Amino acid sequence: MENQQPVDSPRKTKQFIISEELIAEGKWVKFEKTTYMDPTGKTSVFGMGPSVLFLALSSSVFRTNLKRQQKAKQKVTWETVKRATRKGQSADGVTIIPVLQRTLHYECIVLVKQFRPPMGSYCLEFPAGLIDDNESPEAAALRELEEETGYKGDIAECSPVICMDPGLSNCTTHIVTVTINGDEAENVRPKAKPEFVEVISLPKNDLMNRLEALVAEEHLTVDARVYSYALALKHANTKPFEVPFLKF
Repeated sequence: MENQQPVDSPRKTKQFIISEELIAEGKWVKFEKTTYMDPTGKTSVFGMGPSVLFLALSSSVFRTNLKRQQKAKQKVTWETVKRATRKGQSADGVTIIPVLQRTLHYECIVLVKQFRPPMGSYCLEFPAGLIDDNESPEAAALRELEEETGYKGDIAECSPVICMDPGLSNCTTHIVTVTINGDEAENVRPKAKPEFVEVISLPKNDLMNRLEALVAEEHLTVDARVYSYALALKHANTKPFEVPFLKF
């Protein structure tokens, strides 16, 4: 018998934006309807045996469906949220991973707790903020860290531009790791600017357990970036998952 492949096996082609229509705009965000080309639905008849192909093509129903599916590059709309503040920056903002280092202490990760109206609850997050005009991601990270926590630090590394929630928004950020010398006088009792945030430092080597305890005690919502970081630390320091034996 000749090998046969499914008639409606899709062939992927590049998708692209056709148009963006502004629906509403506020001070900080705007809501748009994005129209883009969706290339799915193409049909291929390659791989059919000659007899199967002949019978298929002699069917008017098959020919009609084939034409429809081959033209199925659909214009699809998507509801999109964008920041109204984006200008010429490399990304919308920065997310800071502050590592507090002190003599005779475990390394700690500095987090901020603040009320988030969209969530209707207090959230535990990395310090973060928008990048100002003509400001580098590194400079923005140091500025935001000092404003939100009072700490002054040094840049360890800065990520490339990464997306935040690509199914909803085009918001982007740099993740900037900052080391803080907790023995320096300016970092012994740091004074943050009044931003209605509470600074919480948790030991890096027990971050997941401490996060879970805070969630249970205070009913906080943990930011996905913080939880992912804690989960990565946990996986990096625990026994690898066992691979199940294959049954033959």
